[in-house]
Amino acid sequence: MRAGGPRKALVAALLGCGLLSPVTPVAAQGLFDDNEARRRIELLRQQIEATQRSLDERFAKVESASADRSALLELSSQINQVREELQKMRGQVEVLANQAEVAEKRQKDLYLDIDTRLRKLEQAGEKPADKPGAAAEPSAAENRAYQAALDQFKLGNYPLAVSAMQGFLVTYPSSVLAPNAQYWIGMAYSGQRKYKEAIDAQRKVLAAWPTSDKAPDALLSIASSQETMGDRTGARRTLEELVGKYPASSAAASAKQRLAILQKR
Repeated sequence: MRAGGPRKALVAALLGCGLLSPVTPVAAQGLFDDNEARRRIELLRQQIEATQRSLDERFAKVESASADRSALLELSSQINQVREELQKMRGQVEVLANQAEVAEKRQKDLYLDIDTRLRKLEQAGEKPADKPGAAAEPSAAENRAYQAALDQFKLGNYPLAVSAMQGFLVTYPSSVLAPNAQYWIGMAYSGQRKYKEAIDAQRKVLAAWPTSDKAPDALLSIASSQETMGDRTGARRTLEELVGKYPASSAAASAKQRLAILQKR
């Protein structure tokens, strides 16, 4: 038997008993540490990624919440602005409602004045506005044309009344009823709430027929239109003019009453 035989047998026996290892402990430990480190690094990497994702999600929520808060603040600001505007509008509505109430009262007073005058006309029949003897009596044709136009006013057909009275003035410009026709044109405009046109129409009465019995009535109508339009100063002046120029007229008596009311306001 060769000398190498016992040695191989001895090595085999030691290996079998575990007393001799093909890899030293230091090398085995090195291999274990490297694999474990890689595993732990991978776990740490996964944890970092998970943490990063969590942070990203949290940042996203924070940004979203911040955006929501900004939106809520903007919305709150807009709501406050709307509330302020609504408050202003309520104030404006109250002012307009008060103005409408005043205008309605003035309009009722105007209609009452018109109704009173119409009743007087129906009871006595309208007479020429010029004083007796100043001009010839109107013809039957003039009376019919004038009455037809006045009937339109009585029915509340104010646009037709204006047209009919204007037609009467074109046909009978020198009629003794001409100042009456011009006066009712102004009143028909007032009935349509066309106060500027009404004032212009009544001023024509004053310009063309200053001595007519309709002149003081025209001034009273002008004052009513001015007051309805909110021009109290103008209305006061007109009423004072009426009282000064035509103190004995029935319109002057009404003017004095209105002046007393205006002074209390």
